[in-house]
Amino acid sequence: MENTPLTTNPLLDLTQTPRFGAILPEHIGPALDRVLAENRGALEQLLAPGGRYTWANFAQPIEDMRERLSRLWSPVSHLHAVMDSEPLRAAYNAGLPEITNYFTELAQDERLYAGYRSIAASPEFATLTQAQKKIIENTLRDFRLAGAELAPQEKARFKAVQQEIAALASKFTENVLDATQAWDLRLTDAPDLTGLPETARAMAQQDAREKNLPGWRFTLEAPSYIGFMTYADNRALRRRMYEAYVTRASDQGPTAGKWDNSELIVRVLKLRRAAAQLLGFASYAEYALQTRMAKTVPEVMNFLNDLARRAKPAAQKDFAELKRFAREAHGVEPLEAWDIAYYSEKLQQARYDFSQEDVRPYFPETQVVPGLFEVVERLYGLKITQVTAIEVWHPDVRFYEIRDGTGEVRGRFYMDLYARTGKRGGAWMDECINRKRTAAGVQVPVAYLVCNFSPPVAGRPALFTHDEVTTLFHEFGHGLHHMLTRVDYVGVAGINGVAWDAVELPSQFMENWCWERAALDLISGHYQTGEKIPESLYGKMTAARNFQSGMQFVRQLEFSLFDMRLHGHYDPEGGTTVQQVLEQVRAEVAVIMPPAFNRFQNGFSHIFAGGYAAGYYSYKWAEVLSADAFSKFEENGVFDRATGLQFLQNILEQGGSREPMELFVQFRGRTPKIDALLRHSGLAA
Repeated sequence: MENTPLTTNPLLDLTQTPRFGAILPEHIGPALDRVLAENRGALEQLLAPGGRYTWANFAQPIEDMRERLSRLWSPVSHLHAVMDSEPLRAAYNAGLPEITNYFTELAQDERLYAGYRSIAASPEFATLTQAQKKIIENTLRDFRLAGAELAPQEKARFKAVQQEIAALASKFTENVLDATQAWDLRLTDAPDLTGLPETARAMAQQDAREKNLPGWRFTLEAPSYIGFMTYADNRALRRRMYEAYVTRASDQGPTAGKWDNSELIVRVLKLRRAAAQLLGFASYAEYALQTRMAKTVPEVMNFLNDLARRAKPAAQKDFAELKRFAREAHGVEPLEAWDIAYYSEKLQQARYDFSQEDVRPYFPETQVVPGLFEVVERLYGLKITQVTAIEVWHPDVRFYEIRDGTGEVRGRFYMDLYARTGKRGGAWMDECINRKRTAAGVQVPVAYLVCNFSPPVAGRPALFTHDEVTTLFHEFGHGLHHMLTRVDYVGVAGINGVAWDAVELPSQFMENWCWERAALDLISGHYQTGEKIPESLYGKMTAARNFQSGMQFVRQLEFSLFDMRLHGHYDPEGGTTVQQVLEQVRAEVAVIMPPAFNRFQNGFSHIFAGGYAAGYYSYKWAEVLSADAFSKFEENGVFDRATGLQFLQNILEQGGSREPMELFVQFRGRTPKIDALLRHSGLAA
């Protein structure tokens, strides 16, 4: 690894977007070593005694150093998620503790803390911009939350805990990925495929062919798994798929014990609790809420319990209906967990004469993606065009730029839409480059937009379900928040510095246009004829919109309450298991009781490897905000440009420079109300 010449190391070239064609695992260690060493040297110079600390000679250089490290690590972390390989994984995991160590060092350096405190106490503070002030305030808060005020021995303990948590989070993700990719269902008898739509068969056949296998190959990747569980008539095979999926990375199921996350989960919970208690908090949840809109554990629990009280009767009604339908129309009793998606689809077809597969031909990627761009253009006056000659990590990836009415480039983004081997499941937006003002002008923000949809098959364009279209709009909402910021300081530009429970507002907000006729006419067009979604089909789709919404609502609440109980009340030393906590939550809010072998928690990456620990409630919290924000468009017109520009200027452009409640009130004219969410979810009284 030492032989990599640093002058040719692509990770050190920050003059352009990442050179994905040139980045190799052996570049990671040397580039990281160099930047960390240079940053540490520069920090020592900044902290040399003498003189007074100002934004220009202290805070801004530290911002720049942090951003340089972020620019280096972003493509590394990204490739680990989308093009995983053994050498890359090894290099990533070697670098992770180095970065964790560095940030913990910074966060605990009393000299740095004193420097920021002196700026906050100086006459200069009053002259700083709103964004600069917010960065100073956030930084002082974060110093306290990172143990800057701890005694030396406790600091060392806190640092060791943070390092171990980061390593365990990486291992958790890898275990889920390995377990997901280790199992497949191979079928060679056509009768086993009965019920499956042509798209699912074609994808499974193409997958088998690429692996030089006969017949059809189904996997635990979302497009394959969901299609099989929703449509396959063979109940025994559905059970096999279900069991393999819900036991990934656990002590149960076909790969039992091989990538088991069970002990890792308990270790993470112990470490998080220990870190929080070192800082004087009763629980990790109490610690995590210091940076959120919601301020206390009881406030979050009351919010979730109130929603559960409203939603559970509807969920019970939904489930009773489904059981009755399976029994009376199909003679199936009892209804098992692997039957839910299948009979739900049958009931939806029976009641509304509607299926997700009915609309799939109307959502070819070739119409959906340009249609999404057209929606954004109508709302905000922005133009999105594809740019070629940019290095990407896979031939499927495309690159675009966003310009406003004056021709200014506001943002650029990569789009990577299809599921493939070596790519983490799910969908997400991540930062590649942040906006900031430099001597040369404004640095244009760049985003990664990643999904796991079915790829094009048999010469057809990729065809999306309406759920997938909604996912794409959701992630693009995050992307717009990152790219359209007008804040010139990285620490609060885009999604940076935004309270975690407000960060889903722009993403959930975008989903609303997937239901509006005027927007659907832009994003739909039959892949063979170009015909828009017929009015009759649109009527069925909207009628079915809140089908089983009660069941879906309580499922989200189950995850949220489980997360808050684990991080707010659970004692890993107290004799109760994580499984028992989950079962207690289910007993209170769930209507579907999964089988004993279900190990949902072992694949719950959001809270054990993502940023959602003690924060899963934020999906529902932000849904209140997003539904209420959209209701203003319902009042003024879904493409009303004036309202669009108000949202752009008050929410998307402000980043984390001001408190989210203040921004929301500025846009909406009042504090948020729950009514719109209940109405959109079909739960209004």
